[in-house]
Amino acid sequence: MTSKPIPARMKGLNRAEICDRNFIEFVGEWSGASRARPAAGQAILDGSALDAGGFSELLESQLISRHLDLMARVLRVQNKVFYTIGSSGHEGNAMVARLTRHTDPAFLHYRSGGFMAERFRKLPGMDPVMDSALSFAASAEDPASGGRHKVWGSKPLWVLPQTSTIASHLPKALGTAIAIEQARRIGHASPIPEDSIAICSFGDASSNHATAQTAFNAAAWTAYQKLPAPVLFVCEDNGIGISVKTPGGWIERNFAGRADLDYFYADGLDLAAGYGQVQAAVEHCRRTRRPTFLHLRTTRIMGHAGTDFEIEWRPIEELCAVEATDPLLRSAAIALESGLLSKQELLDWYEAIRKRCFAAAEEADRRPKITRLEDVVAPLAPYSPDAVMAEAVRAAPQDKRIAVFGSEEKLPEALPPRHLAIQINQALHDLFCKYPEALLFGEDVAQKGGVYTVTKGLHKAFKGSRVFNTLLDETMILGLAQGYANLDMLPLPEIQYLAYFHNACDQIRGEAASLQFFSNNQYRNPMVVRIAGLGYQRGFGGHFHNDNSIAALRDIPGLVVGCPSRGDDAAMMLRTLAALAKVDGRVGVFLEPIALYMTKDLYEAGDGQWLFPYPAPEQAIALGEGRIYREQAEDLVIFTYGNGVPMSLRAARSIEQKHGWEVRVVDLRWLVPLNEAFIVEQAKTAKRILVVDEGRHSAGVGEGIITAIAEGGHGARPFQRVVGADTYTPLAGAALLVLPGDDDIVAAAERLAKTG
Repeated sequence: MTSKPIPARMKGLNRAEICDRNFIEFVGEWSGASRARPAAGQAILDGSALDAGGFSELLESQLISRHLDLMARVLRVQNKVFYTIGSSGHEGNAMVARLTRHTDPAFLHYRSGGFMAERFRKLPGMDPVMDSALSFAASAEDPASGGRHKVWGSKPLWVLPQTSTIASHLPKALGTAIAIEQARRIGHASPIPEDSIAICSFGDASSNHATAQTAFNAAAWTAYQKLPAPVLFVCEDNGIGISVKTPGGWIERNFAGRADLDYFYADGLDLAAGYGQVQAAVEHCRRTRRPTFLHLRTTRIMGHAGTDFEIEWRPIEELCAVEATDPLLRSAAIALESGLLSKQELLDWYEAIRKRCFAAAEEADRRPKITRLEDVVAPLAPYSPDAVMAEAVRAAPQDKRIAVFGSEEKLPEALPPRHLAIQINQALHDLFCKYPEALLFGEDVAQKGGVYTVTKGLHKAFKGSRVFNTLLDETMILGLAQGYANLDMLPLPEIQYLAYFHNACDQIRGEAASLQFFSNNQYRNPMVVRIAGLGYQRGFGGHFHNDNSIAALRDIPGLVVGCPSRGDDAAMMLRTLAALAKVDGRVGVFLEPIALYMTKDLYEAGDGQWLFPYPAPEQAIALGEGRIYREQAEDLVIFTYGNGVPMSLRAARSIEQKHGWEVRVVDLRWLVPLNEAFIVEQAKTAKRILVVDEGRHSAGVGEGIITAIAEGGHGARPFQRVVGADTYTPLAGAALLVLPGDDDIVAAAERLAKTG
């Protein structure tokens, strides 16, 4: 690829300096005719829907956004600013902010400086320049994230912070739009007005991402059924993704003809022309409550980020052509042509805003930074143990429980001991009595009651507004959950199998579990995600239905994962997870061992020793609290969870009979975070240690257990580990070659016996 020589005036200048000089030269050399200065309420140009007062404010927002970008490029090399993905060329998104409300939840991509500057006008006393400067400087006083990341976010302005998202925010934006309507249907007091809409911006390149397509499809699926989904998808089309160009016309071709996704086009490079077009899209979305796609024309000035030296890979004539489409040049022309500003007035204003942005940045650099690890992680996983336990043991009103279960005699605590599936079902009924804002949804959960009938009867008892089926899309199920959580509901989404969670993991890892961290605990995603999983399922096998890989869950900061082995524990743990969500806003996962759903017996067929009474509603299990079988036994201590608990108890009886050892079995119950102090306490009195982990050899829970024991000073004890193999689980009986069993535990004890 060849290009023309660099013009003399551009030599030695970086792209930001060229962009800056272009504006100053354009205004200084402008020689067009000017009209008489328009009144504030007069159209800025003939035929425009934008009046002069509105244009003036939008232009100021554009200038603020541009000078924040220019400031960031200059001060980054001085280590006073730590973020240079700019909004230059996208300043037209300020029109979207002006035409929407500050109570319309906004999920913005990183080129949203114009939008934010304009939305700041919605509430008095807020300063977009200083707030942004604090964020650029990673100051601990940053009101959005507390210095943890440069994000566009604001609690009072309902801008939920996103990091450098590549379309992963679209499902939760749609979920929030649906939640606006869901709140009304269930009588929930929403924190925003009933006619609010959700706004979600993204780039043309991101529109091709699978997660984006998931959201578009789900939006159309919803609208097709005449269900409200007032989301405004704003595709800011600058024609390029980092260095990969979007084919000309692709966005219009791909979206203009989609049924049930209403398409609008607006020129984001021209405030006078684009304002009415944006207005039409916003008004349509709010009035019809339908998903709306706003195709906003933009451009990208100064490259993808400060590290993107476009001159090295783009021809100079192409860069010049891009710079000629700079929306600030068009806004300057409108200001001059309309007579709103003289050339000198515009240049003075331009320089005044430059001075304001640099002064704010210098001040932000002097403000405190985060200097302690405990301050970094403070909002990640808040935990108020006393308040959580008080909430967990708070029972639902007895009259509501009696109405749902049928009579006092039919209350679950009055019934005989039951197995795991029934007790989870009973606990869910109880939670729905306790929390009128609770919602349960997923694939097949409603009329069918789930694949394993765990949710049977909930739809009948609480109706379709609270218990409902979704489309077959785990990403969207978790996106919906985030939307409901954003509006203070208590979502209980079900992921049908653990293997299906992996399809949508980033909705928890990158979105739900990170929101408290990146918003400094101003926004929360309280939810309890139920996932059926783990191994040993008979008659319906293979790796999709016997998935023992939980490494992806253990690696998510701030997540809570509970895994019961018996029904009474399950009921009490569900109460705690719900309380963690309500009190501390936590994201919890309840991992339900499928193979134990219907298990009744422990040692012999018909012994009924794995059936347990339903715990009274005033009982709960604290986070991290394990269950100990034969607490005084010290010859061998087995650490395990889930399916490993009944296996270990059976193996313990064989070991005791053969070696005369007394065996203690420790059911961890909580897998994330591991209660390391509890593990060490149990290990310190053990003569031998055995870890039974049905997960895989690599990256299983067992690794965390052994690490805790070793770091607690007890690593010298004789120990063995019984784990699954590093392979996918095959079909039928071959699955038992992969997964650990009773005999493997006994064999491991034999090895320990030989070592003394």
